[in-house]
Amino acid sequence: MKAKWISGILSAMLLLSLAAPASADETRELKDESIYDVLVDRYFNKLVSNDYDVIATDQSAFNGGDFAGLTSEILHIKEMGFTVLSIGPVFASATYDGKEVVDYTQFERHFGTEEEFTELVETVHDNDMKLMIDIPTQQISSQHFWVIDNPEWFTENEDGTFALDTANPVAQDALIEVVSGFIQQYEIDGLRLQETEKLDPAFIDRFSQEIKEIRDIYLISDAEMEPVEGLDAVVLPGVEETLRSSYKNFDQDTSGLPELMENAEGKLIQADSLRSSRVTSDIVSAQGFPPTRMRLLFTQLLTMPGIPVVQYGSEVAMNGETLPESHQLLNMAVEKELIDHINNLNSLRNSSEALRTGDLEVLHEEDGWLIYKRSNDEETWIVAINNSSSTRNFSLSVEEIGSDKQLQGLFENDIVRQEANGDYKITLDREIAETFHVIDERGFNKAYIAALIILYVVFMIFLWVVWRKGRQRKADEAAKSQNENRQ
Repeated sequence: MKAKWISGILSAMLLLSLAAPASADETRELKDESIYDVLVDRYFNKLVSNDYDVIATDQSAFNGGDFAGLTSEILHIKEMGFTVLSIGPVFASATYDGKEVVDYTQFERHFGTEEEFTELVETVHDNDMKLMIDIPTQQISSQHFWVIDNPEWFTENEDGTFALDTANPVAQDALIEVVSGFIQQYEIDGLRLQETEKLDPAFIDRFSQEIKEIRDIYLISDAEMEPVEGLDAVVLPGVEETLRSSYKNFDQDTSGLPELMENAEGKLIQADSLRSSRVTSDIVSAQGFPPTRMRLLFTQLLTMPGIPVVQYGSEVAMNGETLPESHQLLNMAVEKELIDHINNLNSLRNSSEALRTGDLEVLHEEDGWLIYKRSNDEETWIVAINNSSSTRNFSLSVEEIGSDKQLQGLFENDIVRQEANGDYKITLDREIAETFHVIDERGFNKAYIAALIILYVVFMIFLWVVWRKGRQRKADEAAKSQNENRQ
């Protein structure tokens, strides 16, 4: 595949000219991150010693994934280019997804030990990534001693679990104390509040202030909502619905994408969520082809403004309409084409400040044919996505691109040069996405041609010298033979 060129050539062609991303312990900010979102139990089962009543064939039961499994298979995430690993809740829980907390002061025994969690944190940091966990508060187990000892802190849910009243000052104190102790003991880099839309805004602000007095870590939401004081980022309202409806098949209405992108800066952007169905289920329902659909969707997600959050299994087009079907065990023994595409896009994003935080200008959107520009003072990119059933073209003006430029395509190896009328005409086949780097027009490379001439001359001289030496050797051998005959 043409796209695979970037894995081997990106470092030579782009990384030398673009600033490399800061390592996890330097200047990288939340706006620069890309987040890979997993559930510990559904990633990889490394140890059998913590497989208590594990039933790998039952999607509603613990399936065996553990901290050690994440540690051993960390390169799968690293090689896709993600910079933050979000692993969900880690506390003792009655359910595999960690939401039904039994004890905030203990690790879930199916996941592993304190030592194994510490090793995971260290391994993540050794790979220049950051680690984030979830804080669930709205489906607490009836067996939690807080529920037993302080029922006034809670309201009961229909399923028999309990929701912590985060407006209760005493309940706030208890939760802040336990989370503060956790981050003091373990060098995690971020927290995500689950079901954030149900939490008291004043509590979120207080929680943020007190947690960040201990260490300045990320604090984000898991819900589509308007920004709240104390949260570093929330999920962009409407992002899942807009992205899903735009890419579930070709020839879809994409008119909502420009407004979505214009509002996405500083927000979390995602097409999937561990709270709901998989985007693949929408694609299948619309009779789309998941590999192609996901390829276009990832191009959009990893080049538009915002902080991308990608759920585990999206790289293999995991399906599922409802929980727990959408929380399947990750199958790593799959075709790597989509994984490579994610790696290519993330490598590009990590190397380009313009793609992470640059200005956005939507240049064209019509009937599934989308073109937009990401730029800053140092560089300019053009992203073109043809999500239609026919070949499409569009001419960009000199005012939009500049004069004497060329558009270097990175995945389809296309080069778009300025035409006689000054325009740049982009043409893409159906269901194809391309990312173009805007660079100065390249004419004949005089230095390169001169070097070739010099090499040619040197080579010819070398051949001449070899020929002369060979001729002289033959003459010497002939003379020696004549002398021997005379004797």
